[in-house]
Amino acid sequence: MNVLTKYLKWLPLVAAVLLTGCGSISTLGKLEDGAGTEASKMWDRWVDSGGDIAVATTWERKVKAGLTVADIEQVFATVATERNMKSVGDLPLSKELESRTGVKQKFLKVYSYCSPTTARMMVDFSPHMGAYLPCRLTVVEKDDGLWIYTLNMDMMVKMGRKLPSPLKEEAWKVRETIYQMMDRAAKGEF
Repeated sequence: MNVLTKYLKWLPLVAAVLLTGCGSISTLGKLEDGAGTEASKMWDRWVDSGGDIAVATTWERKVKAGLTVADIEQVFATVATERNMKSVGDLPLSKELESRTGVKQKFLKVYSYCSPTTARMMVDFSPHMGAYLPCRLTVVEKDDGLWIYTLNMDMMVKMGRKLPSPLKEEAWKVRETIYQMMDRAAKGEF
């Protein structure tokens, strides 16, 4: 990346700050340390994807060849138990589509997890965070195998307003749990 490209990516942020004035400057002082770095990573993913906001706001892992959906589900359950997260349901989309159409589908299933105490604290902090509940991991079968997708939870803990203690510590625990679920399942680390 040349120097000009490196600085051009900040142009929208600089323009927003200059155009909106003191309100933006005041807000920047309320953000978590490192929020700009995290925003820059998301910006780069957004640009690299051709503007796909879902790419910019999610994490993904290709599942190691030879692992099955049952293996992935076992790791999800193991990590959830180890880290005190509650499974709150799943949505077997490919099975539903098969039953509706009679046509075999590539695997697609959404798994939902929650820490009720942390969820309550987060919604009390920002009711809009309710739109992100519960935490989800999605297993998608593509032509090259299985993939796991989840929301980039660094947005929640690194980019926004500073989280008060103990919410910050609890949010980090949830972030780490979801990340471990995705990462360990993709590697088959039981």
